[in-house]
Amino acid sequence: MKVIYIAGHYRDPRGEFYVRCNIREAERAALMVWLWGGAALCPHKNTAGFGGAHGIADETWLKGDLELLERCDAVWALPGWDTSIGATGEVNHAKSLNIPVFTAENEVYDFLKSS
Repeated sequence: MKVIYIAGHYRDPRGEFYVRCNIREAERAALMVWLWGGAALCPHKNTAGFGGAHGIADETWLKGDLELLERCDAVWALPGWDTSIGATGEVNHAKSLNIPVFTAENEVYDFLKSS
């Protein structure tokens, strides 16, 4: 089973409502991966609502996300990823490791359906 890392906006300066919208968008993509026969690694869901909590620095979350990404077969970069500092870092990290990065649903679907 291929594992797809979901990369996209998490934080939003406009407030918690928009953070929740970003989480929902990532959740939708993760569900598509599962429906298409892959396994989704969705950091948005893994740490939803943890930001600033428990005295854990943001750098810890970001470092952990990169560690998880390294164990994936591909990255799905959601629309607007290139305006997110975190998602840009994830995409660049994946590329440095020669992990495929996809930006369109059909690319992810085709990758999951290939042998």
